[in-house]
Amino acid sequence: MTSVELWITLGIPVVLIVVGKVVGASLERGHYRSIVDREARFRARPAISTKELDAAGLVQSASLAVGSVVVSVDHFKRFVSGFRMIFGGEVRSYSSLIDRARREAVLRMKESKPGADAYLNTRIETSTISSTAGNEGMGTIEVLAYGTAVHYHHRP
Repeated sequence: MTSVELWITLGIPVVLIVVGKVVGASLERGHYRSIVDREARFRARPAISTKELDAAGLVQSASLAVGSVVVSVDHFKRFVSGFRMIFGGEVRSYSSLIDRARREAVLRMKESKPGADAYLNTRIETSTISSTAGNEGMGTIEVLAYGTAVHYHHRP
């Protein structure tokens, strides 16, 4: 095998993995910044799993709020998770992916009904849309958040 063939066989995949790591990490940091900023805007409007909020007042209106997000795993995370699947343990690269997806879905739910005072009976569902070919690993997931957007009657 010549050095050019060796470079093509080994070098190009390594370069692509490194580029995937750098670009993926940058995009993930930017998405987390966006999530934190948007969560700050909705901090006073809770999304809770109970069906009612104590001492909230009379309900003026209620409607369904829904938010969903579809996220795919980048190649670097898929590469790293391959080692975890061999040796076992928590796949931290997927944990951050699911954390971002859940938070994004809840934010999209709140943004679908931005004037609500609270989001009651909030539920989050996660499902795998596709998996990597010939592998049991994660490919693309959907996270769906839904709940009841409640507007309370505010007395003057």
